[in-house]
Amino acid sequence: MRAYLARVDAVLVQAVIAAALSFVHLHDIAAAAGQDGWKGWAYPVSVDLLLVAAWRRLRSGSSKRAGWRWFVIALTASLGANVATAGLLDVHAIPAWLRILVAGWPAVAFLGGTLLAHSSPGPVEAETTPEPEPDRDNAPAPGPMPVEPEPVSKPGEFEPSEEVPEIEPAPAAPAGTTPSAPSVPAALVDLARKVAADHRTRTGTPIDTTTLRARLGVPAQLAEALAAQL
Repeated sequence: MRAYLARVDAVLVQAVIAAALSFVHLHDIAAAAGQDGWKGWAYPVSVDLLLVAAWRRLRSGSSKRAGWRWFVIALTASLGANVATAGLLDVHAIPAWLRILVAGWPAVAFLGGTLLAHSSPGPVEAETTPEPEPDRDNAPAPGPMPVEPEPVSKPGEFEPSEEVPEIEPAPAAPAGTTPSAPSVPAALVDLARKVAADHRTRTGTPIDTTTLRARLGVPAQLAEALAAQL
C-alpha cells in the first residue's frame, strides 16, 4: 500500500510540475504576442482544457479520430510554446505569423471544445472476430451410406433359414383306438436334417430327440417322428 501511494504521489508531483511549466510558457508566449492582462492567462487554460477534452474522448472509446485530431492540435500548441520560450524565439520581436496564430487560437479552441463536448459519440469500437464461413467448394462430397453387416451366427448357434411351418393339431382319435403317427411336412423334414447335420458337425455325435425338439420347438411326438425319418 505504501509503495502504491509513493508511486501515485510521484506521478502527481511530476504532473503538477509539468503542467505549471507549460502553463507559464503559454502565458509568456501569449503576453509577448500582445495578449496582456487576464487574456494572457486565459490562453494556457484553453489549451489545457482542450487537451483534457480530447483525452476524455479517447478514453471513452468512441470517435477516436476526432479525439486524436484535437489532442494533437492542443499538444502542438503546448509543445510549441515550451520550445519557443527555450531561447529559440526573441520574445521582444514576435513574428507576424505567430501573432496571427495566437490571435486565432480562441476560435480554434472554441470549435474543438464544442465538437468534442456536443458531437454525438459513435458506436464503441469493439474488436469482433468474424466467424469463419465453411468452405463449400473444398467441402468433401457426401459418401455412400454405410451398410450394416448381416449378423453372423456364433459357433454353437444355429439359426434356421426357414421358418418352422405351423402344424395343425391332428383330430382326436376315437376312444379305444391307437393314435397314429403325425404326418410330417417335407419342409420340416429338410429343416430337421439341416439341424441334425449342424449338430453332428459341431459335436461329432448324432442329434437326439430332446435336442431336436428344443432346436425346432415342436411337440415331443412330432420330434420323435422327425428323428425316426433322420
